[in-house]
Amino acid sequence: MRIANLLLRNNIILAPIAGVTDLPFRILARREGCGLAFTEMVSAKGLYYNNENTERLLDTCDEDRPLGVQIFGSDPEIMGWAARELSRREFDLIDINMGCPTPKIVKNGDGSALLLKPDLARRVIASVVEASRLPVTVKIRIGWDEKNINGIEIAEIASKAGASAVTVHGRTRNQFYSGKARWDIIREIKQRVPIPVIGNGDVFTPEDAKNMLEQTGCDGVMIARGALGNPRIFREVIYYLKTGQKLSPMGPKEKLEFALRHLYMVIEYKGERTGIKEMRKHFAWYLKGIKNSNRVKESLYRADSAAEVVKIIEEFANRQEEGEG
Repeated sequence: MRIANLLLRNNIILAPIAGVTDLPFRILARREGCGLAFTEMVSAKGLYYNNENTERLLDTCDEDRPLGVQIFGSDPEIMGWAARELSRREFDLIDINMGCPTPKIVKNGDGSALLLKPDLARRVIASVVEASRLPVTVKIRIGWDEKNINGIEIAEIASKAGASAVTVHGRTRNQFYSGKARWDIIREIKQRVPIPVIGNGDVFTPEDAKNMLEQTGCDGVMIARGALGNPRIFREVIYYLKTGQKLSPMGPKEKLEFALRHLYMVIEYKGERTGIKEMRKHFAWYLKGIKNSNRVKESLYRADSAAEVVKIIEEFANRQEEGEG
């Protein structure tokens, strides 16, 4: 897959997810084969005012390539400034967030709120494209609600304003993550715009990815929730698309080994105290579906040292291997 002058090794992409897709998570996904990843969403205003926490979201390394930086905001001038600044750094493309549904983002007119203001959306995209030396992509939803489904219009605006690709989550803002994603609208958008279209929404298995590609004609598939607790999904999807065969699913012990690998990377990056705290949500995802894991989750939530966390996970893994649970 190609986005402007950026050639990807494959078309299976890790979504930007706030609070999740930090540097360690992206590296895990890359080692499982994902073709492109993005930073967590970054506030253009936070960059403008030199916010330390915002800068931390931009951390990267040589292995973390190709990398898109996702920015959000609704002030065309500040968004353009952010694009100009980020173009000087080690990124491969800039993505504009016009899909985030969370109230704290929307109440400021950012994220999916821009779907309600097509002209402002156009000015934001045009400002970023003009200021950026990198390809610009836009991530959208299909509309605000069932009465305001204008994803086709927004995608056409993005294309005409100079965006090099558009990612479409097949839900409205008001759906958040409920109901089913409207892949039919992703297909319509693909038929209407000349730029690459990346489909997003309800991809949890290799079969889902194949079905999305076939049913929508989209150029790439972006995986979000399907990667939580399962970064291996990228390897599984790529293998399935190439061979038509499915890899053996991860067993409990393999999932727990993945969780430990993730833990070590987060601690190395963020330190023990912060690393343990931030891994709690990831442990819940890794343990999902593993028999008798509720007590383990509770123990991990109380643990306050890396040694204690490792002991809890290793003991549980050994019990799984012995069939005790």
